[in-house]
Amino acid sequence: MDRKMANRKLIRLSQLKSKLVAENLEEIDWVTFGVIVKKVTPQSANNGRTFSIWRLNDLRDLNQCVSLFLFGDVHKEHWKTDQGTV
Repeated sequence: MDRKMANRKLIRLSQLKSKLVAENLEEIDWVTFGVIVKKVTPQSANNGRTFSIWRLNDLRDLNQCVSLFLFGDVHKEHWKTDQGTV
């Protein structure tokens, strides 16, 4: 893990909103971790393609969640991922 994190900045999901305002994250090599705390049943978009929505949390503040929308190949590959997965 130390090797993978070398020269990267850890930003907690609960800090993401404030970091987006305060820093230009496009210029930083950063990483975050989250736990899938809720999964919405896969849905169909207007174009007929299926997508998933996950609610992610870093378990520091359960009121601060990030919604992650999965489309295309990412949806196809990961839609069965279990709730509670990091």
